[in-house]
Amino acid sequence: MQKPIVRLVYPPDLLRAPVLNQLIQRFDLTVNILRAQVGADAGWIELQIQGSDEEVEKALNWLREKGVYVQFMEQPSA
Repeated sequence: MQKPIVRLVYPPDLLRAPVLNQLIQRFDLTVNILRAQVGADAGWIELQIQGSDEEVEKALNWLREKGVYVQFMEQPSA
């Protein structure tokens, strides 16, 4: 089971979209918000994501497909 810490950087057109809500509803994950900064035209959020390896990978790929930049802050230990 993975618990990576990632920073999600949102493009301006997704700042008002319920991306995090959709992520939680679509995938079997537990999400812990660690910190965030959101402005009128830019925003990011740092999360710890917990779930099976397959679900975490599918979720991160889905975010990338939506246009969210995914940056690993801390890799899970093996």
